[in-house]
Amino acid sequence: MNLELNGKRKERLRRFAVLLLALMTLGGLYTFFAPSSAAQDEAESKRVAIQEGKELFEQGCISCHGRGAEGVDDRGPSLVGVGPASVEFQVSTGRMPLPRQEAQAERKPSSYSASEIAALAAYVDSLGGGPKIPDGDLRGDVVLGGELFRLGCASCHGFAANGGALSGGKFAPSLVKSSDREIYAAMLTGPQNMPRFGDNQITPDEKKAIVAYVQSMKADKDPGGAGLGRTGPVPEGLVVFLVGIGGLLVATLWIAGKS
Repeated sequence: MNLELNGKRKERLRRFAVLLLALMTLGGLYTFFAPSSAAQDEAESKRVAIQEGKELFEQGCISCHGRGAEGVDDRGPSLVGVGPASVEFQVSTGRMPLPRQEAQAERKPSSYSASEIAALAAYVDSLGGGPKIPDGDLRGDVVLGGELFRLGCASCHGFAANGGALSGGKFAPSLVKSSDREIYAAMLTGPQNMPRFGDNQITPDEKKAIVAYVQSMKADKDPGGAGLGRTGPVPEGLVVFLVGIGGLLVATLWIAGKS
């Protein structure tokens, strides 16, 4: 009798162990293969942003860029493949929407909020991808940035990044009001007259270095007086020489007149 009871207990324990093992295996497989709630939330948030961006596009952009952002002749280019960085730059700086065709789109207050700009960027990104501004800190080596800026940027934007005139009524804009993301996006996308610099031409670290240098010029003061556009010691020395010689000539003539 006791042997029979012990056998039944062992059988029950064995079945329970098998059932527990099966449940644990199924739970592990579900955890491994099933999408996490965080991923689902991210996908849903992206879908909502794209839909919102599409609605905003159809309200304010479709007349120039066409249905599906494929462009309209003599009105606006295709946005397929331009990427979210281009959208963020153009819309956050108020250059788009463009009220009329001009030689150059000028900076003005944006017509969209930050969340609306992000939605527009998400929609355009969904049409064909394109350059994106990386997340995180966008500032790098200031010294390297200064060398790169003087070699490749100062000829148009000026040594102090105050902008400069180009041909045909166009101009390189001042960078005084530009944010880190705007400067990075401009290098990445090449808006208007500016060349586009891919990561194979100017690496991400070099772009961050240029951003850091431009922003450092806004913070740094000129303790020695007027910086004369920070064009360097040669023109500054020339100005000092001419002013000094001019002062001496005026003083000499005044003394001679008195005598």
